[in-house]
Amino acid sequence: MNMMSLKGFARAMRRRLRDEPHLRLAAGRADAFLVSYPKSGRTWLRYLLSCYFAESAGLGFEPDLTSTFRILPNFDRDPVRGIDAFVGRGSDGELPLVLVSHLPYRERLFRDRPVLFLVRDPRDVIVSAYFHATRHKKSFSGDMAAFLDEPKYGMAALTDYLNGWAAGLEGRPHHLISYEQMLGQPMPTVAAILAFLGVEPQPAILARAVAAAQFDRMRDKERDGGIPGHDYDRNDDQSLRMRSGKAGGFGAWLSPDQADLVLERCRADLSPRALSLLAATGVDL
Repeated sequence: MNMMSLKGFARAMRRRLRDEPHLRLAAGRADAFLVSYPKSGRTWLRYLLSCYFAESAGLGFEPDLTSTFRILPNFDRDPVRGIDAFVGRGSDGELPLVLVSHLPYRERLFRDRPVLFLVRDPRDVIVSAYFHATRHKKSFSGDMAAFLDEPKYGMAALTDYLNGWAAGLEGRPHHLISYEQMLGQPMPTVAAILAFLGVEPQPAILARAVAAAQFDRMRDKERDGGIPGHDYDRNDDQSLRMRSGKAGGFGAWLSPDQADLVLERCRADLSPRALSLLAATGVDL
């Protein structure tokens, strides 16, 4: 580890020690967590749910890709996107506190709270993660073959994450969602999420939320205002969070051998429990 890496590691450890007591207190107040590996579709799901709750709880504003964090905040201390941005439960307590996280599983941090766990075809995840790293954050400059083997972003990171959470979900109330289910059947998929949260779904409001969260409408909002905390070229389609909006698009970017390699690595490296989580995507593992 070079000097820059050591300094970065030290900063991360100081931040973790500083923030953990605050996060554990917030976790105790949460109704649930929404957890996913990066690039699994959480921006879409967060926005759809925020549109629903903005109307059902009478919050008085239509969410955009910034104010969505006021309704479903990140599980961190960012002033715009994190816990302190939460608009509140409302006078009737109709707005659940759902904290959103990409963090690896840690029992001490997530405590005993229920979890909504979102999964996506790992081949699509890898492609989306590649463009996020190369075009959005510009934190990686290699090709797809190198990316697959990159410890921080590639297959090892994905399988480690899924194995950790697969173990963490055992014995804990949780509800599994797939990106593919959301695309194919958004109304019943989101209605089941609401029911898991103890919220009686209101079909008319849900239909409006699904319409508001259509891919083209969200992409237009991202082009207009971007995502808070991210500086990137919003004229580059491949750098956008709203990059594809479909399932199975990996074939345009992965060679057949690379696509097979992703599945082979999943079969070899994932626990049986983690493999069962990915079954919700419809991928044959």
